[in-house]
Amino acid sequence: MKNTLNTISRRYFVATFVAAGLSATAGTVWAADEAPEAFIKRITNETLDTIKADKALRNGDMGKIMQLVDSKLMPHVNFRRMTALATGPAWRRATPEQQKKLQDEFKILLVRTYSGALSQVSDQVVHLKPLRQGQEDSNLVVNTEVRGKGDPIQLDYRLEKTPGVGAGWMIFDLNVLGVWLVENYRTQFTKEINAGGIDALIASLVARNKSNAGNS
Repeated sequence: MKNTLNTISRRYFVATFVAAGLSATAGTVWAADEAPEAFIKRITNETLDTIKADKALRNGDMGKIMQLVDSKLMPHVNFRRMTALATGPAWRRATPEQQKKLQDEFKILLVRTYSGALSQVSDQVVHLKPLRQGQEDSNLVVNTEVRGKGDPIQLDYRLEKTPGVGAGWMIFDLNVLGVWLVENYRTQFTKEINAGGIDALIASLVARNKSNAGNS
């Protein structure tokens, strides 16, 4: 599968890791009524500080990157929803085992493909744009720019507000330089599914992840 985002410089995909919400403060309880702009500002600043302070992360240590993603990223991302949206209607026909495998392999794909971006974090700062009014809490977009050396990087976050105990904002899609991650992968995944079903998509992701691991 060819990924359109691979045509974007890895310098630009620093934004994905900034976007991910790799919170530097573990175990902190944040107000359920935290504004979406405040949420994005907090997690992006913490992310940049974490990466800048850790040479192993900047050098692409996959073990440490995966550990960071699991402990800091996943609490801020509805990855199940992200994977389901990328998979499309076939997600509902997949077994629980297939769904779990898809989530696992999709996460590895994203982390491995763009781990090189971490080494390029230096002087970046995040500028938030005014929030567009009238948006629904289940599908709210926060627009930002990542500014540093070179041209600004357009980076938008699609968020949802989780209800109940521990309510807060969750990321379920990213737009880097005009390309929404979920839409981009849905196009690829649909071709794989149409050709051979869910198992063919899983096999393709497994093969791609093995290839990426061999090249790292």
